[in-house]
Amino acid sequence: MPRFAANLSLLFTEVPLLDRFAAAHAAGFAAVEMQFPYAEDARVLAARRAEAGLPLVLHNLPPGDWAAGERGIAILPDRVPEFREGVARAIDYAGTLGCRQINCLAGLAPAGIERARLLATLIENLAYAADELKTAGIRLLIEPINDRDMPGFFLNRLADAAAVIEAVNTENLFIQADLYHMARMDEDLPESLSAHRARIAHVQIADAPGRHEPGSGAIDFPAAFATLDRLGYDGAIGCEYLPASGTQAGLGWMAAYRS
Repeated sequence: MPRFAANLSLLFTEVPLLDRFAAAHAAGFAAVEMQFPYAEDARVLAARRAEAGLPLVLHNLPPGDWAAGERGIAILPDRVPEFREGVARAIDYAGTLGCRQINCLAGLAPAGIERARLLATLIENLAYAADELKTAGIRLLIEPINDRDMPGFFLNRLADAAAVIEAVNTENLFIQADLYHMARMDEDLPESLSAHRARIAHVQIADAPGRHEPGSGAIDFPAAFATLDRLGYDGAIGCEYLPASGTQAGLGWMAAYRS
């Protein structure tokens, strides 16, 4: 049976962030994940997580100025010192929260800089982050994001992420496979998941189009979960979707996967 993790940045937004751990536990989730925990004190977050009894399975590196439209800074040549500061901050949070996986958003490709230079910067930054996280006992992940919802994002397909991992040449760099982004890029889910299974360390879901609950769109989730089972994936599945009409009202889809 899939082990679902509630993404507390998108689910249970009807209550304050610190109350979402308990809400996720009450709803039957087995774990939680977050996009960016940095607005809260890590010790306070850790206490609420412990009270709920749920592991935190993933959060992201600092993405730059999210409110201003930045979606990661790992490809930006003039932001390398800031990226490295973000790695240290993320490690501090992960250590306090007991989180063993951190995702890196590559960022939006700016005009006027050659792709080769952006790629070289990304490779350098990922190599640095992978080593720092390995020392802390944490895995580094990178996530392809579809270019329909996020035009200009540097990595769009699982194959893009796999090519970067090969170039970085480290054992501590993995793929975060989001079925929503894969579907939006018209990837064949079973084929792509199978091709890159060795490097997939975390899976996220939302239905496509719409990015709402499973069952609201066109993705065949029973088939997708069967594929993951066949491939031996036993990690958590992050529910990073936008509830169509309130989190609790949309949780009926989970009933089919409860024992």
